[in-house]
Amino acid sequence: MSIEIKSAESCKYDIVSLGEVMLRLDPGEGRVRTARSFKAWEGGGEYNVARGMRKCFGLRAGVVTAFADNEVGHLVEDFIMQGGVDTSWIQWKPYDGLGREVRNGLNFTERGFGIRGAVGVPDRGLTAASQMKVGDIDWEKLFGEDGVRWFHTGGIFAALSETTPAFVIEAVKAAKKHGTIVSYDLNYRPSLWKSIGGHAKCQEVNREIAKYVDVMIGNEEDFTACLGFEVEGVDENISKIDIGAFKAMIEKAVSEFPNFQATATTLRAVKTATVNDWGAICWHAGEFHESNQYSELEIMDRVGGGDSFASGLIYGFLTTGDPAKAVNYGAAHGALAMTTPGDTSMVTVKEVEKIMGGGGARVVR
Repeated sequence: MSIEIKSAESCKYDIVSLGEVMLRLDPGEGRVRTARSFKAWEGGGEYNVARGMRKCFGLRAGVVTAFADNEVGHLVEDFIMQGGVDTSWIQWKPYDGLGREVRNGLNFTERGFGIRGAVGVPDRGLTAASQMKVGDIDWEKLFGEDGVRWFHTGGIFAALSETTPAFVIEAVKAAKKHGTIVSYDLNYRPSLWKSIGGHAKCQEVNREIAKYVDVMIGNEEDFTACLGFEVEGVDENISKIDIGAFKAMIEKAVSEFPNFQATATTLRAVKTATVNDWGAICWHAGEFHESNQYSELEIMDRVGGGDSFASGLIYGFLTTGDPAKAVNYGAAHGALAMTTPGDTSMVTVKEVEKIMGGGGARVVR
């Protein structure tokens, strides 16, 4: 049985994401510590999914987030508008001229090369998005009046402050009330949870959110750290997991959370920063579906690959209802997204489907 999704005709949005969107400052081929210029992009784990759905797959997408009302905030807004994502649900917070009370997030990210891994230096304290709280958004209007087919959020946003966990719970409850499919990317970041209760708080929050999730996304570390499901067979040197052990863990998870209609993860073996083996696996209705495998995948910028996997997966479920096709849309889109710079996808659905069908890298004229 496929996931039951509301019709496009009954909803204003195919997808809405909830999360923080930061200004990414990219030194290109160089290092942050020696850079004299940066390329500016926008990016955020949850937002990247909605952006991919709109820009690559052509569906109607919106984002719920907040910015300080200054020039940096409006620069990020301009990036969002260029990506075609609806900005109606952005909240604007008064700026105090200094950033003492509210500011916009920055993310300095270098790509890595060969034996030198990618490095991210987020600067996101006191951001407007991290201060969002219960009551800030009229979820009844969004889910009840406008209508949303699919709602996506994740563990990065949930970990930003003391107020964001309850805000996420409020959102997913409202989504479920109105029949919207909820997906959640666990995206465990211990540094984010550290100041608001650490690992114990992480599990408390994520296990509560999990009760309202239809499609749970995360790797083996995410399921272990956030939900408490152990897995054996991980090779720490190449981040490669034993598939049998991972399947057993997922079966435990869906037994405890029978509301999970699907779970999915990317399968990445990191050989160098610029060469990975890449694929994905999806559980749905008691069966596992593995994607095509992309061996020796050459990577320009790995940041956002997992988010592009999620958007491809969601697109596959929305348009085909077939988990085998969905996981292949996700794996192909994630692979292609890592061949371009920036957090967000720069590819087309035709390119994704070409790769899914076994197409190669011959020149297109």
